[in-house]
Amino acid sequence: MAAAGTATTSSSHLTSPSSLPLYSFGVPWPEINEGLLYTDVVRSSGSGLTTTLIEFYSTKYKNSAPLQGWFQRIQNGQITVNGEVVTDPMYMLRDDLQVVYHRLPWKEPSTPYLLEVLYDDNDMVALNKPSGLQVLPGGLFQQRTVLRQLKWKEWNFLACNSSKRSKSQETHPVPVHRLGRGTSGILLCAKTKLAKCRLAAYFASGAIFAGDDRGEMELGKQRNISKYYRALVGGKPALSRMQVLERDDQRNQTLVQVEIHSGRPHQIRIHLAFVGHPLIGDPLYDIGGQPKAFESESIGDCFANDGGYQKPMQAVPGDCGYYLHAHKLFLDHPITSKRVEIVAPLPAFLQTEAERHQNI
Repeated sequence: MAAAGTATTSSSHLTSPSSLPLYSFGVPWPEINEGLLYTDVVRSSGSGLTTTLIEFYSTKYKNSAPLQGWFQRIQNGQITVNGEVVTDPMYMLRDDLQVVYHRLPWKEPSTPYLLEVLYDDNDMVALNKPSGLQVLPGGLFQQRTVLRQLKWKEWNFLACNSSKRSKSQETHPVPVHRLGRGTSGILLCAKTKLAKCRLAAYFASGAIFAGDDRGEMELGKQRNISKYYRALVGGKPALSRMQVLERDDQRNQTLVQVEIHSGRPHQIRIHLAFVGHPLIGDPLYDIGGQPKAFESESIGDCFANDGGYQKPMQAVPGDCGYYLHAHKLFLDHPITSKRVEIVAPLPAFLQTEAERHQNI
């Protein structure tokens, strides 16, 4: 299968790859997910004291549900002790008992499911992740993730190397870095353990450089991997490794390209907010880089069927609404070492006026 990215041995002159995807894949999400199991082993920290089932859960997981929520879960038969359902909240626990909370299946929030493939070979695949789709399970999104779509797809490998694949290699591709749920663009995934290890090392080396206070690494020196983002921000920022592409004084917004070397959580969102130019539409990070709110508030006293989830009213880290797109990625192929360039098509609202005219 041909790759949309261009692989060449030249490190300074790359042929621009096609921004058109190779193909798309995805399975529509089931109406409800499969629920979750949370397993614990009771430990008394050597004190010899016993505790009740309701005390154990309402104390250890008080942020999951209030006391009455845990009463409801226990009485619903959602807790097992050593494999047996226990519906008595006052059941006494002792050391080494295995307790399991069975979270009931729920309907996850509406989420895109189709993924475009920008690059594909036997070692890695690059996806164009849509905004609104979470990469890995977390919070309300346990099934509706990129990882689950990767597992559901039947992957075909090129015949030239298929005989060399061992049973120890990955059955399905796995993401080697993250993109925020609201961030769109290039997501790199490894198909083999060797590729996963080497790509992870690329990102780790970028993080080390980013944390080097001396700043002595040559800015023009080619790194194993470089990522370029397109973002729409307020004001007129002027940061190193950031290029202003277009300013709109009437709307007080600026279109910028950002290069990062590491990829820490919310890195671009925090950095731009810190210097006074937050991403337009960002519900969480305001001027100064501090989150507006991490604590969630509940609406009334209504709990979910499992006695649990309280809908947040304030912004949380995974919320969408901002304009950030992983546009370009340059890397040394983890197996062949050839230089690869991958481009994810730009959404219209992140294109310059000249780019929009080119597409007409």
